[in-house]
Amino acid sequence: MSETDRGVLLGASAYLMWGLTTLYWPLLEPSAPLEILAHRMVWSLLVVGVLVSLRRSWRPVLAALRTPRQLLVLTAAAAVISVNWGLFIVAVNSGQTSQAALGYFINPLVSVVLGVLVFAERLRPAQWTAIALGAVAVAVLTYAYGGVPWYSLGMAFSFATYGLVKRFTTLDGLQSLTVETLLMLLPAVAYVVHLESSGAGTFASLSPAHTLLLVGSGIATAVPLMCFGAANRRIPLSLIGLLQFVVPVMQFLFAWLVFDEPLPLSRWIGFGVVWVALVVFATDMLRNARRPPRPEPETEQTARPGAQPDAQPN
Repeated sequence: MSETDRGVLLGASAYLMWGLTTLYWPLLEPSAPLEILAHRMVWSLLVVGVLVSLRRSWRPVLAALRTPRQLLVLTAAAAVISVNWGLFIVAVNSGQTSQAALGYFINPLVSVVLGVLVFAERLRPAQWTAIALGAVAVAVLTYAYGGVPWYSLGMAFSFATYGLVKRFTTLDGLQSLTVETLLMLLPAVAYVVHLESSGAGTFASLSPAHTLLLVGSGIATAVPLMCFGAANRRIPLSLIGLLQFVVPVMQFLFAWLVFDEPLPLSRWIGFGVVWVALVVFATDMLRNARRPPRPEPETEQTARPGAQPDAQPN
């Protein structure tokens, strides 16, 4: 098996596992979403801590904790991923899985918009078309849901912001998540202790199976991340971008076929517009990924024999 094939297999495995967690979080009821989130933070740290130890890569983690700029970046990342995790758990456990699917369908479009706003990236006409169609879809679904799909927008913007913030860290995905969960550990443990001491917690009061499911939330978080990190080093970013659509497709199918959520014609129309936007987006991405890079224009410096190219970014 080639490295590319192995990367595709690892990437597909990561996204399939992320999609299947849609079925995992309802198993944790009657735990409240905030309790589930706290346990996810605690047990994720245990899992990623073991993985970092096996890789013997604690030194960059400890260095980041001592660097104010990196610590600020990773604190912001921890905050927005906590919001994303919390919104996802609330949406799925409250019977609104289709909103979770919509959030992750429009997430790539939100990421493109943030690229324009923060990095002044220039968009191609097809990308503008996809964004415009995404806005139309949100408008249609606002009518279909009888209100603004806040869970969808919250998940899309929080995850896109998470990806944006992570561009400013020097750590890899596993090391970064280790720092993020370390930063979330104290409030998460404090909340779990408060729940258990007040008798409102479910960790030790229901059944051993429920306890194991709460502990398993750390595995459900870390294992897909590990597969994704391995895939990300083996296959092009454009292929990663296409694989990410596996998750919202699975979530939509679960909402329709497993959770039996109401999907009237207006919602089908709204999701149809989203899918058209994503086809435009993905087609443009593939077309430009295959296009060879344009040669650099000849300048006075590069035209001179023996001259070295300018190493400064444009």
